[in-house]
Amino acid sequence: MPLSLRARALLSLAAAAVVPPLVILGVRRAGLEAGVALAAAILVMLPLTGWLAAFWLAPLLRLTRALEGAVLSYRDGDFSLNLAPNGPRELAELTRLHAELGLALREQRQHLTQRELLLDTIVQNTPVALVLTAASERIAIANLAARQLLGDGRSLTGLDFATVIAAQPETLREALAGDGDRLFAVTLPDGSEETFHHSTRAFRLQGQPHRLRLLRRMTRELSRAEVATWKRVIRVLSHELNNSLAPISSLAHSGAELARRGDVERLPQVLASIGERAAHLHGFLAGYASFAKLPAPRRAEVDWAAFLNRLALLGEFHLDSELPGQPGWFDAAQIEQALLNLIKNAHESGSDPDEILLRLRPQGAEIAIEVLDRGPGMSEAVLAQALLPFYSTKRTEPGSQGGTGLGLALAREVAEAHDGRIALANRRSGGLRVTIRLPQPGVLSNRDGKPGSS
Repeated sequence: MPLSLRARALLSLAAAAVVPPLVILGVRRAGLEAGVALAAAILVMLPLTGWLAAFWLAPLLRLTRALEGAVLSYRDGDFSLNLAPNGPRELAELTRLHAELGLALREQRQHLTQRELLLDTIVQNTPVALVLTAASERIAIANLAARQLLGDGRSLTGLDFATVIAAQPETLREALAGDGDRLFAVTLPDGSEETFHHSTRAFRLQGQPHRLRLLRRMTRELSRAEVATWKRVIRVLSHELNNSLAPISSLAHSGAELARRGDVERLPQVLASIGERAAHLHGFLAGYASFAKLPAPRRAEVDWAAFLNRLALLGEFHLDSELPGQPGWFDAAQIEQALLNLIKNAHESGSDPDEILLRLRPQGAEIAIEVLDRGPGMSEAVLAQALLPFYSTKRTEPGSQGGTGLGLALAREVAEAHDGRIALANRRSGGLRVTIRLPQPGVLSNRDGKPGSS
């Protein structure tokens, strides 16, 4: 069994303590002087000390060299190197722990390799075209969908991204060269027209900047959504047209019968009813046309006091907050129409008119405009669909725009046209909160012509 480090140290100390006196004693007995005896002891101890030091340090030096080689192997990704368990007992535990570390690293490397293979299989076979570029804009990863779309199936790894997309249609090239998410249509080289959604994100990978671009084909999804929307439109239009044309037809028949019998006194009433139904139908169709032809907003500074006073003439509400210190920046006519629809919905919810509130809350770079009521609120299913065009729970009120399902949809369209958003939520004590968030001056881009700072 190899000697322990402690035994080696004790043996070295014992030799250093015993050998010099023995050498001096032997030299003196030989009749030599003390100086000669001391010199003889020194000559004997020098090589002995070197040998003892080498004897004591040899296992440590071997282990150090072995650890150095193991660390270099680990740095190169090779975790198969194990240290021999022989040597002093104090170092045996270290070699055992090193063996366990190597085993754990090998297992972890194997798991990572399997996960990388799984991830690569998913990435390569996903229908979404994926392109990862490095800081030099050279392609690091391009999956099968990207190779088929951009390179006719050829490998794109290592190629310059700008060169790869140079031969693509202009719309596709502009989308891929941009830094924003967008939905666009493009005519592919085979003559087919495809709608794509492009999204891109920048991040750091292994300390280096990279950009990931994703292109998803949306034609089928959009076609299904378009068909579903048209079906809802047809249902609503059919319902409303039948509700108007049936009484018009009946009234026209009644008028003709009255005229045949010479009862002309009741004809004005019949004709007036026909006119009312025709006017309602005209207003109904005009509402749909206004939703479909919503123009781009013309933003301008809006004085809150004057804006709210004008809105109060059109719909009853109570202001439940202070006026913002800065003027608004939006299309007053469009926001007024959106808020008027929300206030109208609040009244139709059955809420007490005194509890229909409007709040203005500046929140950082946005202004939140809230319309609150104390009606019954909405179920989770209705909340999930309330902002969709032509979705309405008020089918029994065909004469109102709310029954067409356009009130909230129009408010959403107006908010998004202003680079804002709309959200619906039930209030804790009952009722509904509808919030329109609009960007404030200083955060909008200059593309709409507004000042660059507040």
